[in-house]
Amino acid sequence: MKASLASSFDLARCVSPGVAAQPAYTPGEQPQEAGWTKLNTNENPFPPSPKVVAAIRAELGGTGNTLRLYPSPASSPLRAAAAKFHGVAEENVLAGNGSDDVLNLLVRAFSCPENPAAMLEPSYSLYPVLAGLNTARMKKIPVSLEGEFSVDAVADSGAKLFFLTNPNAPLGIAFSPEQIAAVLERFPGVVVVDEAYAPFADRDATGLLGAYPNLVISRTFSKAYALAGMRIGYALADAAVIAVLDRVRDSYNLDRLAQAAGVAALEDRAYYDDVIARIRAVRESTAKELRRRGWRVLPSQANFLMAAPVSSAGASGPEIAAACFAFLKTHKVLVRYFPNHPLTAPFLRISIGSAEEMQTFLNTIDAWAQ
Repeated sequence: MKASLASSFDLARCVSPGVAAQPAYTPGEQPQEAGWTKLNTNENPFPPSPKVVAAIRAELGGTGNTLRLYPSPASSPLRAAAAKFHGVAEENVLAGNGSDDVLNLLVRAFSCPENPAAMLEPSYSLYPVLAGLNTARMKKIPVSLEGEFSVDAVADSGAKLFFLTNPNAPLGIAFSPEQIAAVLERFPGVVVVDEAYAPFADRDATGLLGAYPNLVISRTFSKAYALAGMRIGYALADAAVIAVLDRVRDSYNLDRLAQAAGVAALEDRAYYDDVIARIRAVRESTAKELRRRGWRVLPSQANFLMAAPVSSAGASGPEIAAACFAFLKTHKVLVRYFPNHPLTAPFLRISIGSAEEMQTFLNTIDAWAQ
């Protein structure tokens, strides 16, 4: 009798090289028990619009009978709403299961071993994970704390796909439309301006749409629209680029409830304008309080602050940031710490929560300093 093949099964030999070689993305901690002040994942401290909740309930129809039916395969209602919101045609919009889905589609479509990708460093750490899973090399272009980087280095990187997070995460700095246009003029490939935090900024890149066929703007509902739990995002681009992304998109990639929620969110501008204004106000008041305590705070155009702690002795640096991070966590206040890059190691990234949450954070760092 032949030996069972199952007894000699070697999983490692079956895993694709890109997956085997690529470490997984590490998200911010998500504690499940109560009592935490959670300022580590840039979630919105306010609830979504009541109109969003009503739209989800209407889509369920009381009995939930609609859930047995497939959603619009192209997410046409959401595409139409996003097109109206930005003043573009529906053919210029693609919907995704969160903006991470959009980023994944872009990597699938425009990178491979022969076509490397590029990004600024530091930036969103998911980009190299997605590239690695697609067996594409990732070129990293240094960016300063002031948002300066070499356009020549981007243009000469040999990449066919370039990620520019605007505002930058984790730094919070924003790039001007002129900086972005300079990249679009020089880069011989697709430029992805990841605008997850753009609603909190003074300016964005949407005014460049139409002038540059190599521009893709990605947006998410997780931050400004308080819908991180729904996983909704979209891309804005030239119709030809959208058509390519549609080819690699999963069928029915956005469910019925998410589509309904996204449409309702885009249609309630007044509610979200107020929420965004309140978050920006708390951002500025918190930055002022941190600076008063001697912390170095980078100018932020996002819903978070990048700030360098200062000890009672006036010291700062990676060791001080690590100690402050640990003290905060011990006292059930979560922020984000990125120790593996020399630019970010002296800093903590602090999401903007409610005024009460930010006061808890300030009280806790005062206890640490003492």
